[in-house]
Amino acid sequence: MTEGPTIEEVTDLAAPLAIRAAVFIGEQNVSLADEVDGRDGDCLHWLVTDPEGPVATLRVLPKGDVAKIQRVAVLRRARGTGLGAALMRHAMAALAARGFRRATLGAQTDAIGFYARLGFVARGPVYDDAGIPHRDMDRDLGAIG
Repeated sequence: MTEGPTIEEVTDLAAPLAIRAAVFIGEQNVSLADEVDGRDGDCLHWLVTDPEGPVATLRVLPKGDVAKIQRVAVLRRARGTGLGAALMRHAMAALAARGFRRATLGAQTDAIGFYARLGFVARGPVYDDAGIPHRDMDRDLGAIG
């Protein structure tokens, strides 16, 4: 019997950092200085592992009762499988259970549809972050969990 993916909050950042490096630095040409911003120690981190190993991650920077979701990354081999959406739903439920009232994120413009399907609403203008167009998005966490 094949084991399915697992999603867990982690404190060992080796796998999340490796996934982020592969996606952001390797694929999207984000500089190391932009990717490794010194804030990982202030954040909560989640990791998805499938039978082949670590495959997706995200981090959350707590700001009072607002959770700023950042660094959402899925390895190429697992894109389109639903693991990214499952990771987001899992993290949002965990954040709601901890008392966070709202989630916010800076979405790459080509991912706005992905986040909209998860209940996020775009606000404000498009802006550049590490050479990639982004737009801020928010959602209430009150109805989750």
